[in-house]
Amino acid sequence: MPKLKTYIFVIIIFITSLSAFELCAQTVSSTELINNAKSYDGKTVGFTGEVIGDVMARGDFAWINVNDGYNAVGIWIEKKLSQEISYTGSFKTKGDKISVEGVFQRACPEHGGDFDIHAVALKKISSGRQTAEGLNISKRNFALILFGVLCLIIILSRLKRTSLKK
Repeated sequence: MPKLKTYIFVIIIFITSLSAFELCAQTVSSTELINNAKSYDGKTVGFTGEVIGDVMARGDFAWINVNDGYNAVGIWIEKKLSQEISYTGSFKTKGDKISVEGVFQRACPEHGGDFDIHAVALKKISSGRQTAEGLNISKRNFALILFGVLCLIIILSRLKRTSLKK
């Protein structure tokens, strides 16, 4: 029975330490990082958003850009963490939604003074997907009206030219 109590105690301590570790990274928005860059500089932060653009491999590391709906932030991650990313946002795709935890650098000396987060953990929240961009009927109709007006102008200008020659 004493061994069981010891195991339960160790498990409780382990679970408590995990939740304490997750609490140390404050989740912030891109706007908050931009407006308060000096106060977050060098601190561990959490950042959530859609992966956009390309995963740019650089040796054992990779750059990704994550957009939280307001701004994009560059994230420097280990290449093995980037393998979890399936879709990146573009015109034809919705990127994976991820959450990263890492050290925020307002002027990273390693990357030429860039504003970035050096991630130590990455978690995929939801998978991206292909998107089908439908035809916008109102834009099509507007383009047809403009084409009709252009044709009318060309016809009227030619009629005017031929009447001036007579």
